[in-house]
Amino acid sequence: MLETIRKLWKIEDLRKKILYTFFMLILFRLVGVIPAPGVDAARVLNSAGTDLPLLQLVNMMTGNAFSQMTIMAMGITPYINSSIIMQLLTFAIPALERMQQDEAGGGREKIARITRYVTVALAAIQAIGLVAGLGYIKSGWLNYVLVGISMAGGTALAMWIGERITDKGIGNGISLLIFVGIISNLFNGIVSGFGTAFATGTSSAWMSAVAIIVVALVMTVIVTFVDLGERRIPLQIAKQVKGRRVYGGQSTHMTLKVVSVGVLPLIFAYSFLAFPGTIIQLVGGTNSGAYVWWTRYMNTGSVWYMIISALLIVAFTFFYSSISFDPRKQAEQLIQQGAVIPGQRGKNIQSYLQRTMNRLNLFAALFLAVLAAVPTLLTAQLNASVPFAASSILIAVSVSLETIRTIEGEMSIRGIETDKETGFM
Repeated sequence: MLETIRKLWKIEDLRKKILYTFFMLILFRLVGVIPAPGVDAARVLNSAGTDLPLLQLVNMMTGNAFSQMTIMAMGITPYINSSIIMQLLTFAIPALERMQQDEAGGGREKIARITRYVTVALAAIQAIGLVAGLGYIKSGWLNYVLVGISMAGGTALAMWIGERITDKGIGNGISLLIFVGIISNLFNGIVSGFGTAFATGTSSAWMSAVAIIVVALVMTVIVTFVDLGERRIPLQIAKQVKGRRVYGGQSTHMTLKVVSVGVLPLIFAYSFLAFPGTIIQLVGGTNSGAYVWWTRYMNTGSVWYMIISALLIVAFTFFYSSISFDPRKQAEQLIQQGAVIPGQRGKNIQSYLQRTMNRLNLFAALFLAVLAAVPTLLTAQLNASVPFAASSILIAVSVSLETIRTIEGEMSIRGIETDKETGFM
């Protein structure tokens, strides 16, 4: 590994990309400590934090910027939401689908531009609604405007930083911003756990701090192993004679990721379950009968919560896979390329791909459901706050592996081996 870093550092343009990425991430974190105007700072400081599940998810992905009510309180989450919305609308609205497929006319750039506008608008609406619901905005309509503009501006800046990293740095900029927020939250949680252990000196506090680190490492190893998993479907490309040349006639394979849906089913399930409790608390308060019932039967450690969340993860896994992978189009592309799956012909190729994806989706759904239950069970057993969730571990591992692959690709282009000599994955 040290030899790899040494070789990497000697490449001037690659060194510039890494430094550019590093300083842009530092800029993102530094801007994240600037308090938003229009927010009652005294009330934020006196608050013990929010116990709204939906906002805990936002706070995790922003690296505690939301709990501190900075201009980066919304972070990059509105961009993620708008990207998902545009992706779903592309499948639902034919005009948007045609625009996305129109590469010659700049269709993808138009979709990206629309996504940016939706991101800024969504960030302003979310900022005003959530901060006002928590009672952190000072009185006066001007303060509402200031909160909306400043936090939407913070999201726009975060989006700009992410795009600049993607263009001039290493890896996917948006993913790296989320990664930095998650790692910051995890680091602060571990430091807080050990600080509590030092302060109290009890064996239970030390066991909780050590258990959190051990479970986080075990989950990271398991997620890494599964994330690298692939299902390779053998393909046979038929020979084609064009003039005096013969094309094809070779064996290859079609690669399908074991967990192709990524973290989206977890985020969908968490958001779906967090939304009712958030609305009940904001509208009815903590003394309403609906809130008492919800916290009793649908708190994050309850059996019903875990069962329903597991069912939602399974449902969203199959739903997202159905819109991201089309067996019919894949089968048509294989036929056009003259490729066949051994033992499968014609329409059987489509049904074979569908059966294969269903099996992979079932494994992915069960894996994600079990993964999501681990932090919940750990919290219940240790009776302590766990500074990570299944989605955060999955995101962090996926971004790390993707960044490593990007660095490997950059070095391979320059003729430097990374797999045998260096120990990179």
